[in-house]
Amino acid sequence: MSVTLNRGQVLRRLRLGDIAFKHITRTAAIFVLVLLSAVILALIDGSVLAFRTFGFSFLWEEQWNPVTEKFGALAPIYGTIVTSFIAMLIAVPVGLLIAVFLTELCPMWLRRPIGIAIELLAGIPSIIYGIWGLFIFAPFLQQTLQPFLISVFGDIPVLSTLFAGPPYGIGVLTAGLILAIMVLPFVASISRDVFDAVPPVLKEAAYGLGCTTWEVVRHVVLPFTRVGVIGGVMLGLGRALGETMAVTFVIGNAHRISGSILAPGTTISATIANEFTEAVGALYTSSLIALGLILFVITFTVLAIARYMLMRLERQLGN
Repeated sequence: MSVTLNRGQVLRRLRLGDIAFKHITRTAAIFVLVLLSAVILALIDGSVLAFRTFGFSFLWEEQWNPVTEKFGALAPIYGTIVTSFIAMLIAVPVGLLIAVFLTELCPMWLRRPIGIAIELLAGIPSIIYGIWGLFIFAPFLQQTLQPFLISVFGDIPVLSTLFAGPPYGIGVLTAGLILAIMVLPFVASISRDVFDAVPPVLKEAAYGLGCTTWEVVRHVVLPFTRVGVIGGVMLGLGRALGETMAVTFVIGNAHRISGSILAPGTTISATIANEFTEAVGALYTSSLIALGLILFVITFTVLAIARYMLMRLERQLGN
């Protein structure tokens, strides 16, 4: 009888623990939704004055003048998109090549040092990247890469505009390169991990058929891991879109749009970081909060598109 009673008490205790665990996890999930909703509502509430004053023309006006209280978000939006595009254009292929080398070609004794170096790059604070970019990287670009680009592309119609102007050192291109260095560890690390997850039997079968390493990577590794690779790329893109301090140091913080990527510019994060503490007046503050709302919408849209792409890929793989 006592054995049966103890057994019932144990089952009751396990059942209560399971119920408690279920409610705790549900509460945590609801808390995340509430927190996200609170952030969205705070941004919307803070930006109402700016949109009420300027309307949706706030999105495509370039002027940003705190003295006359004329504000437009086009220059920061342009700078955010262009610097992120430059960063991903460099970081994605380089990160994938690093991951392929580590998983397919690198000697075993060298894998661990390179892997640790990549992780250390990811752990460096952004302000350190900014200081290094301002005092070391920007002068180097000013003396080497930028004059080279100006001289090489100076007579080509479209590219002459893209690489026009004096070599400032700082500018949109410098910010994009700094972002590429910061994003590279995320793309390389995640790609390496998903490449390692490919079943060895698939690669061995491809090698047994006479495939080269490039053919194995192209036809076996990348198709098998494309969902994870896209996830890593989107994680890096999210980092690039929202990066603040490193970009603030090297982009020049000029509220104008130039056809040249060598010219100074600004991003949404850099504008907020530079001016929020000096914002005087409700309209100025509301315009900066409106920039934050725009950045939130851009990031949310990018992540939503990435999620949709992943769902389609998973559905195709399931079929």
